Amino acid sequence: MMQNSIAKLRSISPLYGQLVIGPPGSGKTSYCYKMQQFLEKIGRKVTIVNLDPANDNMEYTSAVDIMQLITVQDAMEQFKLGPNGALIYCMEFLETNFQWLLDQLKTIDSNYFIFDCPGQVELFTHNNALKNIFGKLEQLGYHLCTVHLIESQNCAEAYKFISCVLLSLHTMLQMGLPHVNVLSKADQLKECESRLPFNVEYYTEVLDLNYLLESMEADRLGSKFTKLNAAIVSMVEDYSLVSFLLLDSNRDNSLLRLKNAIDKANGYVYGAGEEKNINTLLACAVGAETESDRMDRDIDPYLN
Repeated sequence: MMQNSIAKLRSISPLYGQLVIGPPGSGKTSYCYKMQQFLEKIGRKVTIVNLDPANDNMEYTSAVDIMQLITVQDAMEQFKLGPNGALIYCMEFLETNFQWLLDQLKTIDSNYFIFDCPGQVELFTHNNALKNIFGKLEQLGYHLCTVHLIESQNCAEAYKFISCVLLSLHTMLQMGLPHVNVLSKADQLKECESRLPFNVEYYTEVLDLNYLLESMEADRLGSKFTKLNAAIVSMVEDYSLVSFLLLDSNRDNSLLRLKNAIDKANGYVYGAGEEKNINTLLACAVGAETESDRMDRDIDPYLN
């Protein structure tokens, strides 16, 4: 009976969502605000859900806010926890009180949600609370996609970039959802262009990482961890899952390209998208661009 109800819900009122995650400083909250504005400009009704119990500086107005249920400050004071422990407690408390979240979502007249998640990476690599929460939402008919933001300036240092690739891979395997990796703040690449040993495509496509190993081995510190670095690179390349899209959230053309990738990942383009013609659907399915997309492309060399 439960399975029949879920199937009926999916067929009658499909629901879609983005899970916006990433380390602190990667621009998650700003992205949520800019993407909401962009999607509403093209006629899509979007609801932002704040799942960060320490998010005191929201640029947007959230329709659902975990801070109405619990805050990090509450957990720290009541259980004498540090910030990280309190944040994990809050996520596990939300999992326990999943019905509260579900009741809040049911009151909203929208079929598209952007979930602004906390920045503590352990929540997406080791702890299962958010994984379980979003797994339950999937079972209830929500078509979800993880959007993982990494600050693009990490490309300038081989160590940081490889650690970001490893983090992205671990998160993809842990969350088990359709996944889009993003190098955010792409405009800042211009500031570190002289420090990039390779062109931008090398980083977005995660091409042969052995070239980065060579530059790391030339460094005195890197030479001490040659075998470890080589093992990490080998593991990442064995999975062959990680690639990135560039994002400058201040530019509509950049948001458009990311929107298209996300719509393909969570299935919005096939079920409820505002673009219904068959050419657009096929172009999205194979990763190609329509003529209108090509005309709208950003001429910035870092975003082409």
